Amino acid sequence: MKLAHRLLLGALGVVGVMVVLIIVQVDRKLAQRLTEETTSRLTTEARLVALQATSVADADALANRLGKATGHRITLVDSSGRVIGDSEFDRPELDQLENHATRPEIMAARVSGVGSSQRHSASAGNEEIYVAVRAPVGYARVSLATTSLNAIVSAARRDVALAGLAALLVAIVLSWVFARSVSQPVVELSAVARALAAGDFSRRPARAAPGEVGDLAVAVGRLAEQLSARVDALRAEETLVRELAESLNEGMLALDAHQQVVRLNETARALLGLRAPLPFGAEMLPRDRSFRDAMAAALAGETVRDVEVTIAGRILNITARGLDHGGAVLALLDLTRLRRLETVRRDFVANVSHELKTPLTVVRGFAETLADDDPPAETRKQFAQSIATHTRRMQRLVDDLLDLSRIESGGWVPDPQPVDIAAAMADDVSAARATADGKGIQLDVSLDEAAREIFADPVALRQVVNNLVENALRHTTAGSVTLRAVRDRDGVTVSVRDTGCGITTEHLPRIFERFYRVDPARSREQGGTGLGLSIVKHLVDAHGGRVRAESVPGTGTTVSCWFPDRIVAGG
Repeated sequence: MKLAHRLLLGALGVVGVMVVLIIVQVDRKLAQRLTEETTSRLTTEARLVALQATSVADADALANRLGKATGHRITLVDSSGRVIGDSEFDRPELDQLENHATRPEIMAARVSGVGSSQRHSASAGNEEIYVAVRAPVGYARVSLATTSLNAIVSAARRDVALAGLAALLVAIVLSWVFARSVSQPVVELSAVARALAAGDFSRRPARAAPGEVGDLAVAVGRLAEQLSARVDALRAEETLVRELAESLNEGMLALDAHQQVVRLNETARALLGLRAPLPFGAEMLPRDRSFRDAMAAALAGETVRDVEVTIAGRILNITARGLDHGGAVLALLDLTRLRRLETVRRDFVANVSHELKTPLTVVRGFAETLADDDPPAETRKQFAQSIATHTRRMQRLVDDLLDLSRIESGGWVPDPQPVDIAAAMADDVSAARATADGKGIQLDVSLDEAAREIFADPVALRQVVNNLVENALRHTTAGSVTLRAVRDRDGVTVSVRDTGCGITTEHLPRIFERFYRVDPARSREQGGTGLGLSIVKHLVDAHGGRVRAESVPGTGTTVSCWFPDRIVAGG
């Protein structure tokens, strides 16, 4: 067969397929369009029906009347799915209809207010389009048989087929005219080349073409294979780079030459508070001046290192580097925790040094006096007592520091078990009774009947109560200190209330910090280390509990510790 004939037959085949595809596409699009418009119209009618369907009593009459007016089937369904009105069925027949609660359109209307479906109707015996909306009586539904729509689609299909036949005849003439100048292999190679340009590397040209065209087909095939392999490698590398960037603890963002953010890992999103999808403009980045200066310098081709900025309460170290072809890459390291730890360390060293300085000075002074002079026996006794007192103070400070370090480092884990609260409190009250009597303070214990037992580590519980009682006695000059235990649904609250000087509002949130004192001079004079309440908080937290302080200046302070029950503590 001659090439011209082959080209003619190919052209006829192409045109024929196109006609078929057009018919199929028009058929599908037209049917879809008609269905959408019909559904929209039925939705409007259903809403109008719903506005009038306010009473169950005349639902069937209303459905019949509106069905005649609209020419469509009107159905009213109550909230349980029972049909209470239908324009195509009489009242006696309504009771024979199935419950409509599971109809797709009713279920959709129940959720979103409007629902639609196209299906075969068991009651009507044909395929219909249904639209249902919520109504005062339950649901109002309007339906229309698809017979009329199918007729329109069929007519359109015939018209398109006739137009396609005419186009086919015209194509025969045109194909014959251009047959001698067109080659099917060239057309095929063109199609393959377009597919490769669009990223479809699965297309391959036929290699049966003769002469130079066949050689070209082989070359295009090899090109497609190489492109496919390289694109696969690039995709794998892109995936690897993306996963590596997402796994970094550092934030990373990249800008192109047009100052558009084209890459951003989740760490950077969290640090900078960004939510916009990529790409987005650099104007959406934080407005911090140092951050902007570093970014501008990198975009200008410079390299910027170790620039610290504070953004949204976080301290960030920025390293920015310009790219050869424009754009920049910024790396963000969150230093907030490190700086906070450095501050805590400095404060800790300063506080410990300050706490030890005074007793060490006193001990040294008295010791030097005893070593160099020969004071009277009574004076030596006083000096020795002072040295012992300040030594005990330092020992207590060291013991509290060791306890706090052991708790915070995880070296201590509570061993919760049922503990008799009355017995535990009795020991602490007995130990503190002498101090209370010496200051004329009444020491009371109040236990609810339901709070006789608590689930806690016995040693930790005694340490918590002892620290709270000592703290209350230390800050109370007259009045009373009351220990109380109350049970709630999930646990037991142990509280110590005093009638001391109280704590002002600005100090109250910080009393559980290490070495924090409301009145430093007075607390040191009375032997406090500033660590008791901090130890209490850590011990209660280790049990999964909570600590709360309430105070009214001049009236007193209440510190409450809630310990969860066994079930809550166990998770």
